[in-house]
Amino acid sequence: METPQVKFCYKNVTAEILGKEHGITKQQFDELAKKTEPLIGRLNDERKAGKTRYRDLPYQADTVKKVKKLADEVKECENFVVLGIGGSALGNTALQTALNPYMYNLDEKQRKGPRLFVLDNVDPQQMKSFLDWIGDKLDKTIFNVISKSGRTAETVAQFLTICGIIEQKLGKGGLKNQIITTTDAQKGTLREITEKLGFRNLCVPDGVGGRFSVLSAVGLLSTAVCGIDIEQLLAGAAEMDKKVSRKDFYQNPAAVNAAINWHYYNRGKKISVMMPYSFALKDFADWYRQLWAESLGKAKDLAGKEVFVGPTAIKAIGATDQHSQVQLYREGPNDKLFTFLAVQDFERDVEIGKAPDIAPELDYLSGQKMSRLLNSEKIATEYALLESKRPCLTVAFDRICPYTVGQFIYLYEATTSIAGLLFGIDAYNQPAVELGKDATLALMGNSKYKELAEKIKPVTEIDNRFII
Repeated sequence: METPQVKFCYKNVTAEILGKEHGITKQQFDELAKKTEPLIGRLNDERKAGKTRYRDLPYQADTVKKVKKLADEVKECENFVVLGIGGSALGNTALQTALNPYMYNLDEKQRKGPRLFVLDNVDPQQMKSFLDWIGDKLDKTIFNVISKSGRTAETVAQFLTICGIIEQKLGKGGLKNQIITTTDAQKGTLREITEKLGFRNLCVPDGVGGRFSVLSAVGLLSTAVCGIDIEQLLAGAAEMDKKVSRKDFYQNPAAVNAAINWHYYNRGKKISVMMPYSFALKDFADWYRQLWAESLGKAKDLAGKEVFVGPTAIKAIGATDQHSQVQLYREGPNDKLFTFLAVQDFERDVEIGKAPDIAPELDYLSGQKMSRLLNSEKIATEYALLESKRPCLTVAFDRICPYTVGQFIYLYEATTSIAGLLFGIDAYNQPAVELGKDATLALMGNSKYKELAEKIKPVTEIDNRFII
């Protein structure tokens, strides 16, 4: 049996399909190849120099051993809870949705490990509802706190709350039993707490930003605990690593993907829509939004010149959003590039029931497979968009499994790096995120930010002149 693959399909952005106004001609592709091929070499050189540490993650044998050992220690727990936000949460959620059944948390027969909860926000109603449910199950619950610094306000608030409840109900000894940390190997608040309290722990690899960390211990522990084959996940990423290292533009899926996105951005199509036609892949659209937005949305280029670039990443779900977004996508501004995620073999399928005698017009559905309907919806939507001259890409999964998911993750991480080089920006920093974080600390009374708190006051003061 052949190893399942992820295939990048770009025919439907060509001038042959869309015409010269909205499609890419052979000459334009050759120009993109000429511009991009040197950047492939540059990225490969940066990797050798240790500047793109995420590219080493598929080969981290020691980390895999540590993760599997720790997963074996806690796999008998009934609940596994991730406390994190952004890059410390989105990948965990996406892997779980992709590689475990829809009813995983509710149906013990479909479950290969504990229930998984990823608490990626500080909404008080959500948190209180969860705490009310988990309160008498603490001794059967493991909490994985993920923060490189240990100073992320949202994660810290969750962590402190959980610690207080555990200590109250299970005593101080309960903290050591029920908490695992994933944090910086040497420094930071959470590392200090980990060492002093003796928590079991894993390390966030140095030089790997949160949005690139899903294939590290950040995403691997919850994945392994829930019965997913992390070695196959990394094997798929390793195979894609070989493909995205190819110097030939036309043989490198990340280079072609990045170049197409860059081309359309510079021709007024500044919105990038990812539309999975698979429930299992839906949360990878969320993961992609962070990867794309934080990496490519930058005010300045590498020379310090103001450029204000960055495609806007949008999530849509097939077939659901055919009934909410496609009207805009076809007849609204032609300012979008669409990327479909499609699955050839769903492995599990459903046969559509027989139409009643009183509705013979529904007979065409009777006995058909649900997978055929969903994939027909994808093809039909793509056809309709192409009729309106809207460019479309497809990432096609032979089937959804750890190997192909690993390929997909690595493909888009490498695509992001090459796109960053095409835009001439730093794809690995996120300077604009810090002010909002600092402002939150100021509003919460952190003494280090008194001056900022005063600056914020005019924004927060109620002015009745502007209230209706």
